[in-house]
Amino acid sequence: MKQKISRLLAQALLVAKNELNIKTLPPIHIEVPTLDAHGDFSSNIAISLAEKTNKPPIEIAKILINHLPPSDLIAHIEIAGPGFINIFLKTSAWHQALSEILHLKKRYGGNQSPKGEKVLIEFVSANPTGPLHVGHGRGAAVGDTLANILSFNGYEVKREYYINDVGKQIEILGRSVYLRYLELLGKEILFPEECYQGQYIKALASDILKRNGNKYLAEPEEKVVDYFSKLAAKQILKEIKRDLEDFGVYFDCWFSEKSLAEEVNGIIVWLKERGLVYEKDGATWFKTFRFGDEKDRVLIRTGGAITYFASDLTYHGKKIERGFDLLINIWGADHHGYLPRIKAGLEAMGYDLKRFKVLLTQLVHLRRAGKPIAMSTRAGEFVTLREVLEEVGKDAARFIFLTQSTSSHLDFDLELAKKETMENPVFYVQYAHARICSIEKIAAKKGISFPNLESIDLSPLDSPDEIALIKLLTQFKDVVKEAAQFLEPHRLSFYLTSLAGEFHRYYNKHRILGEEKDLTFARFALAQGVKMVIKNGLTLLGVSAPKEM
Repeated sequence: MKQKISRLLAQALLVAKNELNIKTLPPIHIEVPTLDAHGDFSSNIAISLAEKTNKPPIEIAKILINHLPPSDLIAHIEIAGPGFINIFLKTSAWHQALSEILHLKKRYGGNQSPKGEKVLIEFVSANPTGPLHVGHGRGAAVGDTLANILSFNGYEVKREYYINDVGKQIEILGRSVYLRYLELLGKEILFPEECYQGQYIKALASDILKRNGNKYLAEPEEKVVDYFSKLAAKQILKEIKRDLEDFGVYFDCWFSEKSLAEEVNGIIVWLKERGLVYEKDGATWFKTFRFGDEKDRVLIRTGGAITYFASDLTYHGKKIERGFDLLINIWGADHHGYLPRIKAGLEAMGYDLKRFKVLLTQLVHLRRAGKPIAMSTRAGEFVTLREVLEEVGKDAARFIFLTQSTSSHLDFDLELAKKETMENPVFYVQYAHARICSIEKIAAKKGISFPNLESIDLSPLDSPDEIALIKLLTQFKDVVKEAAQFLEPHRLSFYLTSLAGEFHRYYNKHRILGEEKDLTFARFALAQGVKMVIKNGLTLLGVSAPKEM
């Protein structure tokens, strides 16, 4: 509906272009006023044009209103304050909007015309050195939901996981498993602090011992550590994939850092030829300071080892060359200091930074009945995503991870997530859907047969509560569009919570299956519209819409 009103004002502006003496048409911004007295929609276009036209905003508003094309949507228009154009719609306009929702069904809220823009979302990308924890879970929920939303908006989206399967951390993984393996064989080991401390390391070592006994005692340590590194990383990655699949997250591509070895060397040669690198203290440095980084960065360490930054820079360049129009990375907040470095590198290589977006997800604070759960990744004391899924389930986990902006810290109460009460945010939304399904069952038991939804007369829906509910339904498309535009999937969970609340209040106040046939049909159609929108929204979040609870 907002788009329809925007188009009407745009047409009026086009007709009034010469009268207002403007050469280029500015964008039309439409807002939904917080007060009903200010109309269903409001625009400040007249105020924004005042300086360009040297005319008072109120005069501009009158000109635009006079040039509005005929419309069966608008009841009347008021000019308020310094020149706001407040538009009041006919009740029939809202009925028309509900009819469109009922017609589109699961397609409602999406952009029906593909944009043709290719988007690559890289998210999670946890090192295969340990199980996924709750922070990774938040990144997974954000990335996957954002991919769903962008696809629904007509973008061609691919999901990618970057596997950091080379480097120091993989060597430390192998050594950690090797030392635990020796411990299990009775060797006295002073376990280094820099090694991975979690119980999963002992489990990996135990599995190797069960399968192979003490055969690796006779092998050279360096050879065994290398083998254990590969074996452990492979097993951990397998478990990561399993956890993500159980979380409803699937990737189109699992991209190995190891596969970039030759291309990294090629990039470094390319940078050398352009005078962007230099040698210092036996290492090769990239002049990233010149491009906005806080200092230059090492590409090749003393001794010849390629840095993670060199591989990552190559990887991002390769992503752009693969033909994607937009790259989106979902990183943990602890990577904020890394962002200027990668941006400087890409700019130095001649890439357009407008095609590169990074979302930083803040920390998740787990609680149980309001009390914080202590976690320490270094000490191997953390709650895994698997543990959360087993305790609260996929639906609750995904929804709660999306109840806050990525820029905000998230409190996740495990006890609350399990409650089947209105306090639980996911239950609150799902229950609205289930309630409507129960209405269908009650109607069937009563022998009430409904006509095709699109043929139902909606004119009996004239109460303020019903119009307010329809208005909220029409906002879904804008919410989805803005969630894609601003890369903010939490807007969807906010909206669904609001819609569920509005329906619960309506349900408790009004009888849907009443004595008046026409009113019953109309209210049933309204409930079906709510059901469709809730299901569409939950589907985008990767959350189920149960028929009963």
